[in-house]
Amino acid sequence: MIDSFTLLLLLFLLLSFLPMVQQRLIQGKRLRVIRALEVKRGTRVITLIHRQETMNLLGIPIVRYIDINDSEEVLRAIRLTPESMPIDVVVHTPGGLVLSAEQIAMALARHAARVTIFVPHYAMSGGTLLCLTADEVVMDENAVLGPVDPQLGEYPAASLLRVVEQKEFKDIDDKTLILADIAAKAQVQMKAFVAKMLRDRMGQDEAERIAGVLTGGQWTHDYPITCEEAAGIGLPVRTDLPAEIYALMELFPQAMQRRPSVEYIPVPYRKNGTKKE
Repeated sequence: MIDSFTLLLLLFLLLSFLPMVQQRLIQGKRLRVIRALEVKRGTRVITLIHRQETMNLLGIPIVRYIDINDSEEVLRAIRLTPESMPIDVVVHTPGGLVLSAEQIAMALARHAARVTIFVPHYAMSGGTLLCLTADEVVMDENAVLGPVDPQLGEYPAASLLRVVEQKEFKDIDDKTLILADIAAKAQVQMKAFVAKMLRDRMGQDEAERIAGVLTGGQWTHDYPITCEEAAGIGLPVRTDLPAEIYALMELFPQAMQRRPSVEYIPVPYRKNGTKKE
């Protein structure tokens, strides 16, 4: 007969390993959806999706963003792809490290075949930087991109430069002057990088214009650039996102909360409000 201590131990082990089993099952479903999309489109599909998932035994959410590990994995996936094979990248990210985003962007730009980036919800900051390398960006009609203006810690580079422009040098402390000097270099570097990513497809003048818009600091860094605005800026955007991308996103669940903040009946409705059978 099992005593209480052994029963509690078995229960603890079961609860500890259950998230791992569930994660493996979801991962298997993701790979099947990815493979089905690859076969349908004749492409290599790469996902760069950052959501808060319960990754450890205690179920604590881990905030995700573009980092060196991401750039290493994406570059490896590109190396494993024939130059003649198109690449599809599913991007869902708040951004991340500039170095990592630029490495991925350069690798995508060098790929000889067509590159398409799918944005189901948002691709901000470094995510937008990746979109600038694509031959085509396919967004959900409510998805957004973001500016790629450099940030120095908590301060936008453009704002630091404006402080220096509006004050006398004698009224500015040394630290701010140093930050402004770094900000000027960062802004020049980012604008040049964006223009370089766009030049081959848009020409020098148009690439410089778009780079100025996206890096000049006319918006806050979290400003949502809609599909219409992105197209107006001159980016190659369309909105017929494949159904497989939505199905794939459903397999990247957010960490569960005690009470869901959004609830609805998860079936499509007809125009008259009745459910489709």
